[in-house]
Amino acid sequence: MDIALLGGTGDIGQALALRWALHTDYGIVVGSRERERARTKAEEYVTELESRGVEREIEGTENAEAAAGADVVVLAVPAYHVADTVEAVADELDDAILVSPAVGMTKDDAGLRYKPPGVGSVTALAADAAPDGTRVVGAFHNLSADRLANLDNDVDQDTLVVGDDPDARDIVADLADGIEGLRALDAGPLGNAPEVEGLTPLLINVARHNEGMHDLGVRFE
Repeated sequence: MDIALLGGTGDIGQALALRWALHTDYGIVVGSRERERARTKAEEYVTELESRGVEREIEGTENAEAAAGADVVVLAVPAYHVADTVEAVADELDDAILVSPAVGMTKDDAGLRYKPPGVGSVTALAADAAPDGTRVVGAFHNLSADRLANLDNDVDQDTLVVGDDPDARDIVADLADGIEGLRALDAGPLGNAPEVEGLTPLLINVARHNEGMHDLGVRFE
């Protein structure tokens, strides 16, 4: 299984790259709009893993090249870059599953607010921008990137997986379950994405107002 992390130089991209490289044997490619930035960050990830006695290869390259040949393409970019990133790599997606973890948010004096695009969710926005027939799955929205990226931490969190193709949901759930301590739960079709994405600003607001909850995530019991 080959995974491309577009925008893999950012927080969630780094976290997923490190965890998948640590816990699985999946091929990992870090993508960026700037090839050299991707290569530099990939080298940093490799160095971090080597410091823990783990030897892995992680490639870094430009987004479209990263997407080419990947089985799963993760849009590890801010919500406002989702559509243009998909359009930029559309010709390279082939049969890849496209995964969107982005959440649209805005901030006021009280805290963060969920701000979905006009189509209802960022996951739906990714689906609208993708070529016809592309399987789109929403996942990893509610995770603490800081907690994931610090490999000294136990993850102990759940991620909710949404998408209209059950087989694609299962594949992404298996990828999530490959990270030790992370559990994937099926949240149904893509139409449920707004409810899933809307949890993220809630978690950030709770973390902001409660000491010791910086790395807050969700666990369903």
